[in-house]
Amino acid sequence: MLLTGERILLTLWVGGMWAIGYVVAPTLFSLLEKTVAGHVAGQLFTIMSYIGLVCGSLLVVGTISRAGASVTQNWVFWVLLVMLVIILIGQFVLQPMMAELKATGLTELNRSEFGKLHGVASVLFLINSLLGLSLVISQK
Repeated sequence: MLLTGERILLTLWVGGMWAIGYVVAPTLFSLLEKTVAGHVAGQLFTIMSYIGLVCGSLLVVGTISRAGASVTQNWVFWVLLVMLVIILIGQFVLQPMMAELKATGLTELNRSEFGKLHGVASVLFLINSLLGLSLVISQK
């Protein structure tokens, strides 16, 4: 069970992911030119990644401080760690690779590679969204 401050952190993190990923980004792409929408959405996802890293790290520290040596038996701890690893992969592995492809110009070959990387990033985002939802639902 998370403390009140931890619930606020979880709400900020998971609520932000859901709002940006499933409301704001699709709205941007429906209203703006694709390149502009992609740039704005990318910036918003970057901001959410850093919010997630801060909130998730604080939640892990709180979980460890309460559970002590038995923290490895706490499913919340493992879900938080997986979520943090997913953010790290997305922000510091996939995003730089996609940025490099865009910087060199999206040729037909680059566009295909970019699409694959974007697909992996989207699946990881979906997994994180669902893991975060499981944490929100589990709180009483």
